Amino acid sequence: MRIELRDTARLPADWKAKPDALRDRVVLIVGALGALGSASAKAAAQAGAKVILLGRKVRPLEKLYDEIDAAHPGAAAIYPLDLAGASPKDYDDLAATIAREFGRLDGIVFAAAQFDGLQPAVDAKAEAWLKTLHVNLNAPFLIVQACAELLHRESADGADASVVFALDDPARVGKAFWGGYGTAKHALIGLASTLHQEWETSRARVHALLPAPMRSALRRMAYFGENTLELPTADGTAQAVVYLLGAEGAAARGKVLDLR
Repeated sequence: MRIELRDTARLPADWKAKPDALRDRVVLIVGALGALGSASAKAAAQAGAKVILLGRKVRPLEKLYDEIDAAHPGAAAIYPLDLAGASPKDYDDLAATIAREFGRLDGIVFAAAQFDGLQPAVDAKAEAWLKTLHVNLNAPFLIVQACAELLHRESADGADASVVFALDDPARVGKAFWGGYGTAKHALIGLASTLHQEWETSRARVHALLPAPMRSALRRMAYFGENTLELPTADGTAQAVVYLLGAEGAAARGKVLDLR
């Protein structure tokens, strides 16, 4: 079964994560410094997970780590990595470090985004186009590839694993001027569909998440006439991420969780 945008799921009405919904699970947050990434890291830690904060800038990562650790001692770890310049070996090293330090991996949240603004596709510089596709599409694939053995490794507690891909509204990013970002987000649906079909009966679940409009730096860059501060924060979407990472999220396996 393919993941199709018409094959959607909804978050159960009034659903809230239980304090132990992700107890003892290890979750990698890719793009932990963005609006959705940081909110997801905090929400996952609140639900009992150990969160690995992957991002490019060390000092902001340390600030986020301190915030999480103050509320949930021992729940966070930092892994600085620049996705734009990372090589396949860097991703293999990431997986090896997770295996050595934690011995398991129960979830990956892909919340990183590279977006340089709206412009005609043919006006994009080649380096910028390739960087955008790498961060938004190639890096998620390479991370999944490097971590596949960990995701499929049976755990003593019998917990499953899940991979969550954050999408963007295809009706919008498929239009003019969205360039490499829009192209990558469309291709990400195909990657999620491929992995779902290949892993349909395995320990690892694949999910696609379509957030509602939320307050973020990317939103501010793309929607000039909009007051982004009037939009909700990413906290509500982060609760949906926790749902997909936990056991209850199995009901949305291979579907698009549409929050719009």
